[in-house]
Amino acid sequence: MNTPNTNDMIHIARWEWGEKEWSPFSSEEMDRRQNDLRAHMERENIDACLLTSWHNICYYSGWLYCYFGRKYGMVIDQKVATTISAGIDGGQPWRRTHGENIVYSDWRRNNYYEAVKELIPKVKRLGVEFDHLSVDQFQALSAAFPDIELVDVGTPTMWMRTIKSSEEHDLIRHGTRICDLGADACVEAVAAGVAEHEVALAVTETMVREIADTFQFVELMDTWTWFQSGINTDGAHNPVTNKTIESGDILSLNTFPMIFGYYTALERTLFCDHVSDEHLRLWEINVEVHERGLELIKPGARCCDIASELNDIYRSYDLLQYRSFGYGHSFGVLSHYYGREAGVELREDVETTLQPGMVVSMEPMIAIPEGQPGSGGYREHDILIVGETEAENISGFPYGPEHNVIGG
Repeated sequence: MNTPNTNDMIHIARWEWGEKEWSPFSSEEMDRRQNDLRAHMERENIDACLLTSWHNICYYSGWLYCYFGRKYGMVIDQKVATTISAGIDGGQPWRRTHGENIVYSDWRRNNYYEAVKELIPKVKRLGVEFDHLSVDQFQALSAAFPDIELVDVGTPTMWMRTIKSSEEHDLIRHGTRICDLGADACVEAVAAGVAEHEVALAVTETMVREIADTFQFVELMDTWTWFQSGINTDGAHNPVTNKTIESGDILSLNTFPMIFGYYTALERTLFCDHVSDEHLRLWEINVEVHERGLELIKPGARCCDIASELNDIYRSYDLLQYRSFGYGHSFGVLSHYYGREAGVELREDVETTLQPGMVVSMEPMIAIPEGQPGSGGYREHDILIVGETEAENISGFPYGPEHNVIGG
């Protein structure tokens, strides 16, 4: 068997094909993000950073990679920002990157590390994301660069992302507006006898088309809808099924337009045709918690204190045991399969103080087990931008029994 001759194969290249694509963010905004990281690097004597996560590469470059089992990265030093992409992606990563791009091929096992090596020739301290690298990836990186000290930048970059710029706020506002349009489509589609997946398809189609119509250029990917009925509402992240809606069913709508890597959401409890007395009682209690939570979100409030006060309301109705997760979280570059700004979670164990620029949700939920009166999951979800003196609720679709008992 002949050994392949790899001398004539491309291992590392720069494919600057086409022109840079339009972005919703200005060059000044992207420079600000990269320079904030450079300032942290200077304070901590870090020579360069190798970012590897979807969320950080998207946040600092504008490009969201497609993983599919390959390695990706972004090297930022004090002068240059360069994404590292696989040959399968062609010139698209360069077109989307605010900065430079280097491409590696699959034709030799360690080409990714050769690309990294080209970008960090004199680095002694390298910032990496400890919370994203697997044990295998960390060991491989350490083996490839035995003389380089690896320093965590996963947590510092998370805190940088929690404070959104006005340009980010503008994009998030578009997202919440499109969430509302998706909810309108849901109301039109729901009726007894209609399957969950048909409702979800109508909602997602509406949102994707609006995203396409809104922006000069946009990559249409990852927008989705969770729509559940009956027992399927007991989990916030339960998948869509082909279950048929029945008259009187509790319904849960979750709209998720994804725009340039930014996630927004609207979530509502609804009922098909009519609502039982016990379902109505529980729904109204959850709305009470939701409305108090909206009041509590403001600059200077601590996440844990918000959770504690809302717990007291559930406790007063003997419902606290049915609460299944925290009351809200930060928004930005995140998705159901990547990213999380875990420092801003409205939970009892998070002592973070809300600051101007942060974007958070209020989303209380209780789930009553099947077989009990009023069974099902109840959840309302709005997004708020924290300002200098108060927070602005930017979700517009109405919530509660007065609006969301629906049916064809």
